[in-house]
Amino acid sequence: MIFRFFHPFLLLLFTQFALLQAFTGTYGINYGRIADNIPSPDEVVTLLRASKIRNIRIYDADHSVLKAFSGTGLEIVIGVTNGQLQDMSSSADHALNWVKENVQAFLPETRIVGIAIGNEVLGGSDNSLWGVLLDAAKNIYNATKKLHLDKLIQISTANSFAVFKDSYPPSSCKFEDNVKQYMKPLLEFFQQIGSPFCLNAYPFLAYVSNPADIDINYALFQPTKGIYDPKFKLHYDNMLDAQIDAAYAALEDAGFYKMEVIVTETGWASAGDQTEPGANVTNARTYNYNLRKRLAKKKGTPHRPKNVVKAYIFAIFNEDSKNGPTSERNYGLFKADGSISYDVGYHGLNAGYSSHLSLKDINNQGLSQSYMITTILCLSALILMIF
Repeated sequence: MIFRFFHPFLLLLFTQFALLQAFTGTYGINYGRIADNIPSPDEVVTLLRASKIRNIRIYDADHSVLKAFSGTGLEIVIGVTNGQLQDMSSSADHALNWVKENVQAFLPETRIVGIAIGNEVLGGSDNSLWGVLLDAAKNIYNATKKLHLDKLIQISTANSFAVFKDSYPPSSCKFEDNVKQYMKPLLEFFQQIGSPFCLNAYPFLAYVSNPADIDINYALFQPTKGIYDPKFKLHYDNMLDAQIDAAYAALEDAGFYKMEVIVTETGWASAGDQTEPGANVTNARTYNYNLRKRLAKKKGTPHRPKNVVKAYIFAIFNEDSKNGPTSERNYGLFKADGSISYDVGYHGLNAGYSSHLSLKDINNQGLSQSYMITTILCLSALILMIF
């Protein structure tokens, strides 16, 4: 617990350093665990380090995961589950205790950089949660502020496309009328605390819903004529960019012109039911390979060229215990045993570099990183005292 004995001034410097690194690069991944056959959290750390993925998002605050990530330098967004929102909304003390137990207790060894308040709440089927989302977010944020963690931890919530209407072409997108009364005050709060608009964007789902009219090449980042948006006067050669700009259009329509959009989920299913056209290994590999190339360019969208696109891929593993259509259990870049589902440039647990990367090596790297940060902070303080 190196930083707990620092002077408050040095803690401030550490806070500023951590803020700058809240999303390293442009690429992250979702670590879903609704499965009974996936590798342990320690093995997952090995896998992620071998794949050079720094940004991870989980859907709860499981302590075995948070302990496994300790000392690794990997940056993790944890979640308040939808089932916890009522309690978080109704009790500030409950929210404070949750942050103490699931965030403060693991810092700074585990680099928790964000808390997602629920997932796809607005527009979802449980209308009783729509009205409690904002108070839950406020109580969690106020808890981080009370514990002096608000500059380290970003508060957000992920939205599905169910919150939008008329998203084609992108410039026509607005929030659904029944969502607006809940969305606008939420966005006002997020604007005050500097949070982004988080979007779960799936060209796969759009294609499945309308394969007759959507060119699959457009959904897969493949060569295509694309679409033209007459209002924006812009051309789109892939659907993900169009989906992100649709979100920007909805935000602008609601009066939020400066809020950044971050993609918190996107991916393509490698298997599906007969009613899910395009769900196969070839298309999943094509989408995820081309997505990596798209993100590596570190560029924005046609409508927001200066806002570099950042995305969390869904997901690390196929999750065999999920309900719903077959596709829900087949989004993983890796199979349950840690081997690759298809080749997009990663190594599985039992092949290549990852098989030679021990947990001891990982922990040593994490300690070296902590030592480096400590050295920088001490030198900075010394220089300031001298001058």
